[in-house]
Formats: sequence, structure tokens, C-alpha cells
Amino acid sequence: QVQFVESGGGLVQPGGSLRLSCVVSGGTLRDYAIGWFRQAPGKEREGVSCIDRSGGSTYYVDSVKGRFTISRDSTMSTSYLQMNSLKPEDTAVYYCAARPKYAYVCKADSKDYNHWGQGTQVTVSS
Repeated sequence: QVQFVESGGGLVQPGGSLRLSCVVSGGTLRDYAIGWFRQAPGKEREGVSCIDRSGGSTYYVDSVKGRFTISRDSTMSTSYLQMNSLKPEDTAVYYCAARPKYAYVCKADSKDYNHWGQGTQVTVSS
């Protein structure tokens, strides 16, 4: 059974950087479009970024444009979310998700994803 596992979260000061990783096991990364979502306490889950199967098309929510970069490395079976210039409002649990196998394009809505990681906490605070 395919699984997606996130890592890389932690506590960082405002203006700092973190790189989140999402490793796939039991499957092949190139078969999946990948999305990154986040959920802060008391808020709905939000689509942060996504990348299609080829890596040729990406999406970013307006609040992270210019600060976050999504990528994928099929040789490492890993998708990354590089987060720079972090702000306190970026504090949330971040989730990696995958669309149904062979679905090519990525989507910003969580309902379009059926594989989810367990989440990793990102806290931005001084």
C-alpha cells in the first residue's frame, strides 16, 4: 500500500526557513500529482501548493507566493516544500497529499486527494 510520510517541521523564528519533505513508499512518486496543505488551530485545511506529475506545472496560494517553492525528485521518491521568509501566520500542521494514481494535474482542493501523510508541525515564533 502506498504511503506518504512528511518530515522537516519544527520551530523557527520569523524570517527563517524550513524545508519539508514528503517521501513515498510502496509506490512510485512519478505516478502521483502532489499537494501540500496546512491546517492551523480553529481553521479549515488550506491548499498551500501543488505540483503535477511531470513537475512542469505548479500552484501556490497567494499568501505564500514568492516565499515557498514546491519541487519533486523522482529519483529520491521525495517531494519538497521549501519555505523561506516564514511568518507567524504560517504556523500550522503541514500535510503532504497525493491525487489518485495516474491523475496528471494537481488541484488546490483537498477533496481531490485520497492519500495523506500524518502531518508535520511548523511553528513560527520568536
